[in-house]
Order: sequence, then structure tokens, then C-alpha cells
Amino acid sequence: MINAITLLKRRPDLSVEQFQEYWRLRHADVIARLPGVERYAQSHPLPATYRDGDPIYDGIAELWARNSQAFRDIGVSEAYKEVQADESHFLDRKSIALVLTDEHLIKDGPATDTAVKWIRFFNRKEGMTVEDFQSYWRDTHGALMAALPALVRYLQCHARAGAYAKGRQPAHDGVDMTWFASLDAWHSAMESAAYGRARADQANFLVPRDCPQVIAREYLLID
Repeated sequence: MINAITLLKRRPDLSVEQFQEYWRLRHADVIARLPGVERYAQSHPLPATYRDGDPIYDGIAELWARNSQAFRDIGVSEAYKEVQADESHFLDRKSIALVLTDEHLIKDGPATDTAVKWIRFFNRKEGMTVEDFQSYWRDTHGALMAALPALVRYLQCHARAGAYAKGRQPAHDGVDMTWFASLDAWHSAMESAAYGRARADQANFLVPRDCPQVIAREYLLID
């Protein structure tokens, strides 16, 4: 399946609480009417993450469909027009970014409703090909991240080849997703020697700066 990851910013006149409530309790019903949707999840940044300013995104939506044709069918459906119309009620539509991805599950495990989801947005370092970036991230860096203590689940979402067609560049080359049982478990992992090794390894394949990130709660709304 293909995972379409949509990166969202709330309408500036809405509070975080208003945005999250509308998105989860009302917009999800509109998404449910789309044809061919296999799964749909929303990741909401934890309220505490706003204390030092807004995160890079107010929400990350994931919508899975079976193949490219399924997404084309979604895009021409009447239900998709309803989705676009409803977005104006809570989103800054000019800032929406979409990355179509292929998933690579590095570590499988149960992610409970109370789990914390750590999402990072990756861009490859200058001069590195997409193929080299993806293979290094999956085969080398993936093993370092999988060794983090208390890590429950680890998923890499790689931008699909079509995102680079005709010289295009997606908003991100990939989205890195990890789940921990609690925020305390995540904090402990960040202080571990294993994460120190993974963090040092980022210089081998990512742009030389901290990766944008979101600490979130995931809501699986269609499964």
C-alpha cells in the first residue's frame, strides 16, 4: 500500500484545541466517504509541545490506499471535493504539503492508544542521491534506531520515485516514525547511549542541522 502523508497547519484564527477537535471529530467523517481508503490516521502534537512555540506542523494525516490508481480515483471523486471544501473550516490550505510514501517497517510492535509517537522529517544531505539516501536510512540508520531502549514500533516512510519526476523535490525525502509507551519512556530513550549513536549517524545522510520533529498522539480513525 501507499501511505499519503499530509502535513497540516491550522487556520491562524483557531486555537490548537479548536483545530484538533474539528479535525478529529468532524473532518474525519468527511474523509470516511472517500472511495478506496484502506486506513486513515491523524497525529496530533501533544499540547505541551506548544509551550515553546508552534511545532513545524499542527497535524500529520496519513491515508493509505492500495496503489496509484486508487489515489487517482480518490482525486477525481465527488467526495474529494467535499474534503477540500471542508478543509477551509480549520486549515491554512496554502501551507498544506503532501508526500506520497512507501513504508519500511523496521521494528514491529503494538502501539496502544496512549502511546507517544515521535515523528521526524528528513531531507538528504547535499550531493547524496535519493537511492543512496533511502538505502542508508533503511539499512544502516534503521538498525541504530531500532536499538533504542523502550522503542515499541519503528516505521520509515520514503518518498516515492514519482515525487522527484521532472526535477521536482518533495517537502521531505522521508518521514521517520517511532512509538514509545509513554512520554517518560521517550525521554529516557533520548538520554541513552543508543540514541547518541543514532544522532551522530545523522550527519552521514541528512542535512547538517537538527531534524524538524513532532511529539504526537495518534488516532487511528479508519482501519
